[in-house]
Amino acid sequence: MSFVYAARGIRHCICTQRNMKFLILAAVIVIAAAWWLNFSRAEFMILILTVANILAAEMINTAIESVVDLISPDYHPLAKFAKDMAAGAVLLLAIAAVVIGILLFGNKIIIGG
Repeated sequence: MSFVYAARGIRHCICTQRNMKFLILAAVIVIAAAWWLNFSRAEFMILILTVANILAAEMINTAIESVVDLISPDYHPLAKFAKDMAAGAVLLLAIAAVVIGILLFGNKIIIGG
């Protein structure tokens, strides 16, 4: 039954969060490009783990924001810090994903390697 709840959480996040919709679209494009460029199995594993980390981080960020809004509907500096730190975690992973993307796609696009 916990799988059902988890699937509901994923679906809810995709259906209600604009950033998640964008990330899903970006993931589909990146994975399709990797397939078209004939990524190796190892490259695909790195790419899938990177994409999954970004999607999971966005869901955790959304969950933290929801809980903070529930507990602290009025402005509070600690609530703001919690939400900012959760968003910062997503940003750090996004920066890492861009670097990984450059490393994985760079040679294949530039020199066809």
